[in-house]
Amino acid sequence: MDATPFHAAPLPTGRAGLHARSVAIWMLACCALLVAMVVVGGVTRLTHSGLSIVEWQPFVGTVPPLDAAQWEDAFARYRATPEFRLVNRDMTLDGFKRIFWWEYGHRLLGRTIGLVFVLPLIWFLWRRRIDRALAQRLALIFALGLAQGAVGWWMVQSGLVDDPKVSPLRLTAHLGIAIFIYAAMFWTALDLLAPGSRIAVLHRPHRLASPALAIAALVFLMILSGGLVAGARAGFAYNTFPLMDGRWIPHGVFGADPWFASPWRDLTTVQFDHRVLAWLLAAAIPLFWWRVQRSDAGNDAKRAAFWLLVAFALQVALGIATLVMRVPVPVAAAHQAGAVVVFTAALWVAHRLRR
Repeated sequence: MDATPFHAAPLPTGRAGLHARSVAIWMLACCALLVAMVVVGGVTRLTHSGLSIVEWQPFVGTVPPLDAAQWEDAFARYRATPEFRLVNRDMTLDGFKRIFWWEYGHRLLGRTIGLVFVLPLIWFLWRRRIDRALAQRLALIFALGLAQGAVGWWMVQSGLVDDPKVSPLRLTAHLGIAIFIYAAMFWTALDLLAPGSRIAVLHRPHRLASPALAIAALVFLMILSGGLVAGARAGFAYNTFPLMDGRWIPHGVFGADPWFASPWRDLTTVQFDHRVLAWLLAAAIPLFWWRVQRSDAGNDAKRAAFWLLVAFALQVALGIATLVMRVPVPVAAAHQAGAVVVFTAALWVAHRLRR
């Protein structure tokens, strides 16, 4: 590593150091809640519960139906939807309650994250424990959170039409914003906790910092492709591994009209793209781990690279199990959570190498 200093940082010791750690812990708590929301959102989709609440009421909707009359009213609104008429016309009130609670829990978690983010933010600002640069970063995260709520409703609206299926592109946008917000909060926490923020001199990024960021970007892209797989329900087709329909490149890939819309319209292409990204990461992550272990990177970076390798291996196993078992809800939910774990490890090692 080039040890030439390029930036002199003040020492956040004493109270300043404690303030940085408290803000970091707050960010990590928000990250944990966001992971829970991603998992609950995945289960909501897998149980086909996402269209059970047909209105977007950010404040009034916080209170669920409390008596029989309110439940009947909520069920009546659902019975007016194309999903009920075309898919669930035999559903009873008890069945409606089961799907309602998943969607309600997903929305309630979103509101909870908003409160857990905003209330401490106000307190930290009032106590002047956040500087201007950090305040600007947190303001951007807050704006993304507001946009996320709007995109979530925009996604639901796409399924309240004649064809009761949520748009895969809108679902992927909703997932992508959530993961981007997670990355911003986790990176902020790492900034506040990194040893480099408590020494007088910072060094140039390690030569492997750029490959680390490229791997993190590739993992993010794979998460987006997973959103398209989920939206298109492509996991219920080609339930063999490693071949698809007995071939490495299946018949019909890029078969949509027009062909360039295949990555989000054609089921075969959607699953094929997801597999290609998995194979790319299967080659890149072990090679990257080997290069980090042989480099002069610090022990923190080497430890992070090791856990990235372990997390990815487990994620591949979960992905194969999800596919060959035809998407059982517990395994598929674990696979979605595993994607966030891999992304977390990729961000961790990238941050360590940049410090």
